[in-house]
Amino acid sequence: MTSFKENGNPFGAHRVIEPKGVLPQPAQKLDNNMDYMWDNEMRVNVEILNVDSASFTQIKEACGGDIDKIKKMILEIVGERGKQQNPVTGSGGMFIGTIDEVGPKLSSRGLKKGDRIASLVSLSLTPLKIDEIVDVKKDIDQVHIKGKAILFESGIYAKIPSDVPTPLALAVLDVAGAPAQTQRLVKSGDTVVIIGACGKSGVLCAYEARKKVGKSGKIIGIRHSGKHLEDVTALELYDELFQMDATDSLKCYDEIYKLTGGKMADLVINCVNIPNTEMASILMTRDGGTLYFFSMATSFTKAALGAEGVGKDINMIVGNGYARNHADITLNILRESPAIRKMYEKIYT
Repeated sequence: MTSFKENGNPFGAHRVIEPKGVLPQPAQKLDNNMDYMWDNEMRVNVEILNVDSASFTQIKEACGGDIDKIKKMILEIVGERGKQQNPVTGSGGMFIGTIDEVGPKLSSRGLKKGDRIASLVSLSLTPLKIDEIVDVKKDIDQVHIKGKAILFESGIYAKIPSDVPTPLALAVLDVAGAPAQTQRLVKSGDTVVIIGACGKSGVLCAYEARKKVGKSGKIIGIRHSGKHLEDVTALELYDELFQMDATDSLKCYDEIYKLTGGKMADLVINCVNIPNTEMASILMTRDGGTLYFFSMATSFTKAALGAEGVGKDINMIVGNGYARNHADITLNILRESPAIRKMYEKIYT
């Protein structure tokens, strides 16, 4: 029988070990003891971690792609911090699991033991205890584990739909904020540039942008490699799809300048998982345009000072992983587009 502590903080501050006075995300260490709960917590048996792309890329590179070393590094991070928060990128990811117990203050939400959910808050603020890493799917940033996690009163989640395979639902829900924000930002007639065009979030953003730009708009994709190129090209989401290095800001500027007759992009969406792409994104955006950074590899300092340094008056938006109804919007893309679903099922299931 679980013992409950009373009057837990709605944002989970009661689980912060150090430093005191901060919330769980910026904290250096969380209490991940699963033997007790607070009255406003939910405990979940975790099956799969979908590690943030920027974080997993860094871990994979640091470990030389070696599975055993990746496992060891993840266990060390969680052991030291009580959560899966990459100390280099600061980012986490999300999980899928089965509800183990619901605190009395959350009982009115209609949740019950055995319900399968996906967390929609970052692993960087989620108390996590890993008993065993069962498998590492390094090509899709997923880690299968036996363990438990805690969701706080303020934590958001989605019940796993019966019509979408679990690994696929986890993969797309991890980036659900991106297509939902894209739906808000794109206007009819816009020229939209998507960096990371063939990646998971890039394709979802392109789908939402395609619906909004209309016949007079244009969607330009920038990709780094040929991975998934044939499948993405067949989706016919992009008017132009280029292979360019997004860290080469001048080349990116020159190509978009030529394509747009010097007008540049109304909206640039950055979905890449590597650093140093801020300046290319800034230069490709027209004065008065909008730049949406969905990449966890983004440096606020480089973006802010870089735009100032080249005299660019643009609206820069930090990619909030949460947007109202973002889970429904993203899962509906899989229902509306059999081609995208087929492509992602091939990758993630």
